[in-house]
Amino acid sequence: MSGAFRVDRVVTSGQFSLDGGTWDVDNNIWVVGDDDEVVVIDAAHTATPIIDAVAGRSVRAIVCTHGHNDHVTVAPELAEQLDAPVLLHPGDDMLWQQTHAGVAHGTLADGDRISVGGTDLVVVHTPGHSPGSICLYVPEAGELFSGDTLFSGGPGATGRSFSDFPTIIDSISARLFELPAETRVRTGHGDSTSIGDEAPHLEEWIARGH
Repeated sequence: MSGAFRVDRVVTSGQFSLDGGTWDVDNNIWVVGDDDEVVVIDAAHTATPIIDAVAGRSVRAIVCTHGHNDHVTVAPELAEQLDAPVLLHPGDDMLWQQTHAGVAHGTLADGDRISVGGTDLVVVHTPGHSPGSICLYVPEAGELFSGDTLFSGGPGATGRSFSDFPTIIDSISARLFELPAETRVRTGHGDSTSIGDEAPHLEEWIARGH
């Protein structure tokens, strides 16, 4: 390992489109690794700020936490510019095709490990926001990259195509709230949080139903 494991955050702005609607959104992109090599988590809106954050380091993979357009916008461009594979759970292929029809990508499966900077990112399949939504857990660093599965204040939205509220609640309760309370949660949009801050509110989320 060259230097300590570190997490760099990039925020880009653009539009999320699905089911005929379009919304303005700010997305978090996470560049995770050490001084030599990184993994890019999500590929939102604009390539240049992401490439700037990589800062010449070797890119092991561009991991898309799910297939919604605002998380995969520039994935093929980054793959070309950074000479790295794009990885997405096959459960979201139909969403990927809406944005990048006919463009190939690599695949992820639950339990896969992506090695970077002397540690492993563990793929946790957490369907609900979309069928192929995943989180990335870094046990050694106590970090969880939750995509749009878990936010500060509740689960990701489930009111659109290919999403399901009971499924996301099951994913969060069974897969994420089993992690140590001190685990930092780096989200796909908005502020970071922790497992310990969110877990006590599960019953409230179930009661409100979204």
